[in-house]
Amino acid sequence: MAIEIQNLNVQGMSCQHCVHAVKSSVSALAGVDSVDVSLEKKLVTVGFDPGKTSLKAIATAIEDQGYSVVQ
Repeated sequence: MAIEIQNLNVQGMSCQHCVHAVKSSVSALAGVDSVDVSLEKKLVTVGFDPGKTSLKAIATAIEDQGYSVVQ
C-alpha cells in the first residue's frame, strides 16, 4: 500500500468545530491514513491509499460538510 500525500486548500473553515467536521468526514473514507487540518493556512493535508479512495472523493467529503475545496 503506497500512501499518497495531498494538500487541499479549503475555504470556509474558521473554528475547531470546522476542523473536527473535516477530520471526521475525511477519516471515515476507506483508505484514508491521516488527516491534518490547519485553520491558519486553510489547508487540509491528507494521506491516503489511491487504490481505495480518490482525491475527488476526499474533496467531496469536505464539500459535503459545507466547505469549498479550491484548486
